[in-house]
Amino acid sequence: MVLGLMSFTTVTAAEFRFEDVVEQARERAGSAYQAPDTIPDFMRNLSYQDYQSIRFDPEKNLWKEASSKFQVMLVPAGKFYTRPVNIYVVDAEGVSKLEFDKSLFNMPDSELSKRVPADLGYAGFKLTFPFDGPDIANQFLVFAGASYFRGVSKDTAFGLSARGVAVDTGLPSGEQFPDFTDFWLVRPARNSEEMRVYALLDGPSLTGAYQFTVYPGEETRLDVKARLFIRDDIELLGLAPLTSMFFYGENTPRPDGEWRPQVHDSDGLLIHDGESGEWLWRPLINPKRLATSFHQTSRIAGFGLIQRDTEFRHFEDLEARYERRPSAWVSMDDDWGAGDVVLVEIPTDDETNDNIVAFWSPDDKVTGGAERSLEYSMTFGGPDVARHPGGKAVNTFIGAGDRIGGGDQSGAYRVLVDFAGGQLADIEPDAPVVSKVSGGDGVEVLEHFVEWVQPENKWRLSILARPAKDSILQLRGYLELDDQVVTETWTYSLPPGVGPGSQR
Repeated sequence: MVLGLMSFTTVTAAEFRFEDVVEQARERAGSAYQAPDTIPDFMRNLSYQDYQSIRFDPEKNLWKEASSKFQVMLVPAGKFYTRPVNIYVVDAEGVSKLEFDKSLFNMPDSELSKRVPADLGYAGFKLTFPFDGPDIANQFLVFAGASYFRGVSKDTAFGLSARGVAVDTGLPSGEQFPDFTDFWLVRPARNSEEMRVYALLDGPSLTGAYQFTVYPGEETRLDVKARLFIRDDIELLGLAPLTSMFFYGENTPRPDGEWRPQVHDSDGLLIHDGESGEWLWRPLINPKRLATSFHQTSRIAGFGLIQRDTEFRHFEDLEARYERRPSAWVSMDDDWGAGDVVLVEIPTDDETNDNIVAFWSPDDKVTGGAERSLEYSMTFGGPDVARHPGGKAVNTFIGAGDRIGGGDQSGAYRVLVDFAGGQLADIEPDAPVVSKVSGGDGVEVLEHFVEWVQPENKWRLSILARPAKDSILQLRGYLELDDQVVTETWTYSLPPGVGPGSQR
């Protein structure tokens, strides 16, 4: 039986099921897409400061009166959040909608308070959990805007985002941004360590039903189940997408006038190939033109955007605290088949734009009328969230290959990659570690060798390579000991005009 939204009012938390939301998504997919209503222009045109001044009162957290471990704060529509969503609570009494209530928000500007509509609507919600003590409601998961959500673990601070789905990201035809239009928050027991959220997604080319089972802690994990219904053909479908920011880092030039050593939420893409077992690390860049790369896999085991650099002295930013930004890792619970991990890097002139997107895309065509089911886990935490057992590329440095310390080859680059961890931590400095390096089309690898870096107990791969004129420098490298691979595969792609000596 197809249940309408109002039919859920007689269903209790014990009876509410993922399939109920699936039926809603299937029903919507059978009709033409209708864009959600938007908020009044006044609220859309608020200044950033005015919108930020509309603050939810933490004394009015949902479920605070019962001293629940999980509590809910509501996000007002406004500024970037132009489409209100429906939020329902599922408990022993049934399903009830949370109607918008201005009194839940503190607005110090009385003139602004008068102008905020009484029926404005919510843009989303924040979940809290007592990381720092029983009486402290720490925000750890936020759903707000399109299909975006952000999570943190106990010792990290908000940074990168995830999405329910990505559609045609990075394509000239333009990207679609489907919305989570409805949420159902299943009230957990007072001392529960987990919570469940359901969401209904709707967009021009597809609809979807989502189930999120949430486990906050030293690492915060979301077990995700989704069913997608395709309305129209999709050229590039992105599943389990992650969105982050990379302005500049140790492997790129520092923009003129910037005093901070690095500025980024994530510094690399990590991929685990389930067929070969290979771990692949790709440092991020901020290109001058849109750059999209495809990493083919016959069976993906996991991928994620990682913030490996967690030392304050490498950022020196007391406000942003980039060294505390979380990493996010997606692991697959079943075989998703052949496809690509897609990395989209978008040019940005400052740190306010999320310019990095990574997702998995299937090889098979995504056509109207098709359905797709998937399950995966998404974990937010520190740089080791992927449980990668091997040696890791912890630094990537790049310089000109025609000067003292770099070489004497015009048009070449000197690339240094420091590896540490795994088996490398237990071998002697004189161990016969060797490097394996290859270049892409038009790239001449002039030399490569390995050195032990005594001050930091790391192994340094040094590469001198020259790309063809006005071509991309593409490199792959890893370390071996006694014919055994002891590190992940480091990969790099540097478009012309982005490397040392370029002007941004």
